[in-house]
Amino acid sequence: MPLPAAPFTDDYANLLELFDAVVVQCGDVEAFVDGNGPATDRARMTFAQWERAADGVATRLSAMGVGEGDVVGISLPSSIEYAVAYQGVVRVGAIASGMNPKLGLAETEHIIAKSSPKVIITDQLVVDASKFDSPVAVLSVDELRNAYVDEPFTNRPRIVDTDLLAIVWTSGTTGKPKGAMFDHACLRAMTRAAGPLSAVGDRRLSPLPFAHVGYMTRVWDELMHVITTIICPTPWTAVGALRLIEEERVTVGQGVPAQWQMMLALPELATTDTSSLRIVSSGAARIPPEMVDAMRDRFNSPVVVRYTSTEACVSTGTSLDDPDDVICNTVGTPGDGIEMELRLDDGRGRVVEQADSGDTEVGTVCLRSRAMMRGYWQEPELSADAIDADGWLLTGDLGFLDARGDLHLAGRSTEMYIRGGYNVYPIEVENHLGQHDLVDRVAVTGSAAPVLGEIGVAFVVPADAANPPTLEQLRAWCNERLASYKAPDALVLLDELPLTAMSKIDKRALAPAAAEAEKAWER
Repeated sequence: MPLPAAPFTDDYANLLELFDAVVVQCGDVEAFVDGNGPATDRARMTFAQWERAADGVATRLSAMGVGEGDVVGISLPSSIEYAVAYQGVVRVGAIASGMNPKLGLAETEHIIAKSSPKVIITDQLVVDASKFDSPVAVLSVDELRNAYVDEPFTNRPRIVDTDLLAIVWTSGTTGKPKGAMFDHACLRAMTRAAGPLSAVGDRRLSPLPFAHVGYMTRVWDELMHVITTIICPTPWTAVGALRLIEEERVTVGQGVPAQWQMMLALPELATTDTSSLRIVSSGAARIPPEMVDAMRDRFNSPVVVRYTSTEACVSTGTSLDDPDDVICNTVGTPGDGIEMELRLDDGRGRVVEQADSGDTEVGTVCLRSRAMMRGYWQEPELSADAIDADGWLLTGDLGFLDARGDLHLAGRSTEMYIRGGYNVYPIEVENHLGQHDLVDRVAVTGSAAPVLGEIGVAFVVPADAANPPTLEQLRAWCNERLASYKAPDALVLLDELPLTAMSKIDKRALAPAAAEAEKAWER
């Protein structure tokens, strides 16, 4: 079956109607390639096989008592099995709750207690069942695979686009995970804002857990553009990802900055054929300008930088024709159908105007679109705090707009610290320190201190462990271009920066060391 000349339309009533249409026209096209093992032995699944397997799983789930509106937890690594389970859940009109297996026991138990899943699909779940109000059935991976050939599900409920189909749990970096709810219309709207990351027939590298918003809300987009998803092995490795780009002729390379940094450091990169790439993309965390240059040069491909959050689903991004300074220093402009404002007072104050000169004013990024979450699962008060009466999502991210209208991120409102009465945004300091020759990776955080209120602590992974930078060198480097109060007051050298389950820098894990560094500074 040939690929269509253009994407499927986005006017289907729900995800399953689009899925049916794709199978009729492009059923033999590969939907997934499991990146584990050598190319000759990798598991592969076409769109038609995916639909048939999901129908069998729907029959099995229905027999287990799962019906419309029920929650089914999926605690699996990124895999074909995860994708089949997700679609099996949607077919019975239930809601898929993605549970990242990398989460800690307390976080997993919190998610189960909050969502009360009727079934959890997993092989690795270790929880105390007595902690939950209602029993939780488990469907193992072997049972899931056996269900692929069960009788196809024929009792599909009537589904409208406002029906929920997914809960995506936040990473928990600012407290207990919260469940962002998405319906069919959210996924449709996300596709309209996908931008240059989606083209018909793409073979797209998938490096993040499928429980992440980057998979759970992208299925409409992948179906509409008949995209083949190339699944990175779990655990992710730079060598494995680079090998897949060559062997599977990947056209869209994706990753968070930490992953790209590891790939760029591989000596194998010089001899790997990456000519299939039409674009490489990064997001989910700060990306240093020097990394953008390295990605473009070494992969010989355009680079786009994306920004969003779990709650927003899709937000801003740079374009293929943006100049270098925009790609290196901003996260671009909103996608189609995305409204954006920057506001003072945590997003509830006046709107910040776009800069027309060198003067900039930092505000909270506020977004409004049909792609954003419908609210937090069973958290009406938190939902009201996050989404105002006019439907604006108050992201908690800080930024400013330049004269072109491109968004520059200044970090999280919870990360900003006040030193001697002056606001300091860690991302600005990190971007500057990251350009120092002796710095490989860096994170900056504030720590409470007498007199000044807070001080800045820089956590640095040296480029050469035998020749690490000194605090004096880094302060002098900052003072060349930044205000003096932004230079770090303390320095902690590390072999590695701690990462969350989503490969973001875990600043909560750095807090105890920051407090110790402040004590040494005070002395």
